[in-house]
Amino acid sequence: MQTIREVMTPDVQTISPQETIQRAAQMMDDLNVGAIPVCDGDKLVGMITDRDITVRSVAAGQTPDQTFVGDVMSTDVRTCYSNQDIDEVLNTMGDVQIRRVPVIDEQSQQLVGIVSLGDIATKTHGAAEEALDEISSPSEPDRTETRH
Repeated sequence: MQTIREVMTPDVQTISPQETIQRAAQMMDDLNVGAIPVCDGDKLVGMITDRDITVRSVAAGQTPDQTFVGDVMSTDVRTCYSNQDIDEVLNTMGDVQIRRVPVIDEQSQQLVGIVSLGDIATKTHGAAEEALDEISSPSEPDRTETRH
């Protein structure tokens, strides 16, 4: 049984909810990532993704240097513990269609890393295939208006 600790990326970079989304986008570019955990001090309060920036901010006409991470971040963040079994976390990732999960230390409740589907796929043998199928299955678009 492999645990998340064995495959996670430790020492993950975080961003404050008071930073601008422009800074978040710059960090994503510098780090070559699509998501950054948002921490208020030592507490994980959300995640900001490239999709959050695009859909919740840019598409709404907000100005990147005047819009804050806390205004567009996802606050309903699924987390896992570093000592959790990989298969258990993969099942959750597949069920809720997410590709990356912040990793929390069970004792301190502090952010200790992040695990992505890619981490699991490259560091285990075939365990991620079923989760990838579930995560990648198409979902219905969120459309409230009809086109004529």
